[in-house]
Amino acid sequence: MLALALGALSGLLVTGQLQASGIAVSQKGRMFHPDNLVVARGEVVTFVNDDSDLLHHVFVESDTFNFDSGDQEPGSRTPITFTERGTFQVLCGIHPKMKLVVRVN
Repeated sequence: MLALALGALSGLLVTGQLQASGIAVSQKGRMFHPDNLVVARGEVVTFVNDDSDLLHHVFVESDTFNFDSGDQEPGSRTPITFTERGTFQVLCGIHPKMKLVVRVN
C-alpha cells in the first residue's frame, strides 16, 4: 500500500513538472513578452494577461492555422496548441501594435 501511495505521489510530481515546463507569453503594457518564439509542432503556448486593467484578445489567422481567444480578462490564461508547422503572426484584436511571431517546427 505504501508503494502504491509513493507511486501516485511521484506521478503527481512528474505531471506538475510537465505542466510547469510549458511556454508562457505575458501580455503586459500593450506588448507580448517575448515577441518572438520558436516552438515544436503540438506545443502549447499559454498567453497570460498580466495587465491589471486591460482586456486583450489573441488571434491567429492564416491559411493553415487559426485561433481566436475572445476577450481575455486581466489575470486570465489562454492556452494555444500550435498544431501546424509554419510561421504565424499572433495579434491582439484590441491593441493593433501588439505582435508576436511564432515559428513552429
